[in-house]
Amino acid sequence: MGKSLYIAEKPSVAQEFAKALKLSAKRNDGYLESSDSVVTWCVGHLVTMSYPEAYDEKYKRWSLATLPFLPEEFKYEVIPGVEKQYRIVAGLLTRPDVDTIYVCTDSGREGEYIYRLVEQMAGVHGKTRKRVWIDSQTEEEILRGIREAKDLSEYDNLSASAYLRAKEDYLMGINFSRLLTLKYGDSISNYLNTRFSVISVGRVMTCVLGMVVRREREIREFVETPFYRVLSQVNAGGQNFEGEWRAVEGSRYYASPYLYKENGFKEEEKAQELVQWLMQDTPLSCHVVSVERKKEKKNPPLLFNLAELQNECSKRFKISPDETLRIVQELYEKKLVTYPRTDARVLSTAVAKEIHKNLNGLMKYEPAVPYLNDIVALGSHKNLSRTRYVNDKQITDHYAIIPTGQGLNALKSVAHMATQVYDVIVRRFLSIFYPAAVYQRMSVVTQIQTEQFFSNFKVLAEEGYLKVVGIPASENTDAAFFEKMKSLRKGMELPVSELVVKEGKTSPPKRYNSGSLILAMENAGQLIEDEELRAQIKGSGIGTSATRGEILKKLFGNKYLALNKKTQIVTPTLQGEMIYDVVDHSIKSLLNPELTASWEKGLTYVAEGDITPEEYMGKLEHFIQSRTQGVLGLNNQYELRACYDRAAGFYTKEQKKMTKTTGKRKTTKK
Repeated sequence: MGKSLYIAEKPSVAQEFAKALKLSAKRNDGYLESSDSVVTWCVGHLVTMSYPEAYDEKYKRWSLATLPFLPEEFKYEVIPGVEKQYRIVAGLLTRPDVDTIYVCTDSGREGEYIYRLVEQMAGVHGKTRKRVWIDSQTEEEILRGIREAKDLSEYDNLSASAYLRAKEDYLMGINFSRLLTLKYGDSISNYLNTRFSVISVGRVMTCVLGMVVRREREIREFVETPFYRVLSQVNAGGQNFEGEWRAVEGSRYYASPYLYKENGFKEEEKAQELVQWLMQDTPLSCHVVSVERKKEKKNPPLLFNLAELQNECSKRFKISPDETLRIVQELYEKKLVTYPRTDARVLSTAVAKEIHKNLNGLMKYEPAVPYLNDIVALGSHKNLSRTRYVNDKQITDHYAIIPTGQGLNALKSVAHMATQVYDVIVRRFLSIFYPAAVYQRMSVVTQIQTEQFFSNFKVLAEEGYLKVVGIPASENTDAAFFEKMKSLRKGMELPVSELVVKEGKTSPPKRYNSGSLILAMENAGQLIEDEELRAQIKGSGIGTSATRGEILKKLFGNKYLALNKKTQIVTPTLQGEMIYDVVDHSIKSLLNPELTASWEKGLTYVAEGDITPEEYMGKLEHFIQSRTQGVLGLNNQYELRACYDRAAGFYTKEQKKMTKTTGKRKTTKK
């Protein structure tokens, strides 16, 4: 009987597999071996796609004559820096005494691709290959993954989508980066007074650049509009409350052209005119037209996926999405949380049945103990599978990020920020076992002559899940004040102490921060705050949970975007705006979030077996050929100069200086 080979993505993960299997293994160079098993590891990618010059030396020199570059067969090569480990892994994969290979790379498209490239390069034949698919690195989950491992062929569609994603990024990066650099690079370098400029283009990267530049230009073009509201100060039992005038039906200003919306005027004099008319009778009073009271429930939010966690950490801790991923990956590798690169925000039915194990384990995490005692008293963990937090249909590869309840000793060895991120994950998880927060809402309408004023009050009646995650500062209402307001009744006459005109101003769109930009990428360029709406367009995102942070990092590294590290606000650089203008005037579709999302959706269709890799590749090659021919026929450099001038007017000399880059030309693959 031959040996079983377990191949992980990293040395630390391989170590966890060896521990779970309880191997009495001898440590060798690049692998562990026992009497019946071998455990080895990649170190991330060991194999990559070859550069164009590997196909023909003529491609080494960038030339319009050699575009588009669309090879019939793609070439791959071992990455020089990790060649030693590749040789070790390839040797083990093809060793005669190894008859079964357990693929234990990360359970996702990229992990699949890492292994398949090594297998392809090593020329593996005649072996039984099993895929281990796990959601955490706990011993129990590793053993389950090995026990339930499926034949690797069942993941062939996922593998096909991984190869296509890499080919797509490679072909778009090489063709469009070379094409636009050769066509427009000199115009940018001459304008910025640099030796040369490489225009790095990527399927996802360029689209995200477009989102940020468009938002910046919307802010610049925004014209602030003042408007004037009329407010009343009403006294009820010694307590003042504010009412806002609205031009509802029956008002002398109903549908008036002087209005700015229904609750204000375009001009201050018209607002003052209303005040003077209302104050004809003194002392001024109003009568209560209606009082409505209702309870409002707010359910705990869905669990974290990676994008939601990145957004939360950007807001709360002012750390970048890339840093959040690094931290949560570390927590995963230390068995503290489940797999981080997930798009799902719910749990599977199978996990829900075993959730008591996670809760029991968290009893060793002191901050969680009071909440765990509440959950036991409520018994809510017993009915989890019937809630909205469990839905098998909303899970593709992995369920949401939750604490495993294990590995808690490792918390002592991680940085303080990692403990804070862990606490956020724990609290979000525990909150789903709590009831909804309940608010008492009260709406009061008062009337002076023909004009109505509207007042709304809200108070937190039952904290529910907010006990775990904290009550937002904006929701702290004075309970004593609310009690006084409860005495209001329809028909009451109340004194009005004053009427005032308050100036307001329209607000420009907000700039993206690193977290909100990740959310916008997840939602095809839309910054959707409402989580139910987000769920409706799930799967239509730009990039994937595994790549979005890295894409932003690349845009900052290329100096196309700038990141304020204190606020995490993202803005374009002058160079970034110039590249946006180049793409906008040449291959505009690369800036379209919906189109970019549709490419990602197509990869999902391949992974699900709905379309063939050949169909997808045909569309991709047609896209590259047609766009290349279109750009070659353009003559719009003069037009672009005017665009550069417009953008440059918004940058100081120092900012312009910072956008200058030097270095060798290189092709973007992402």
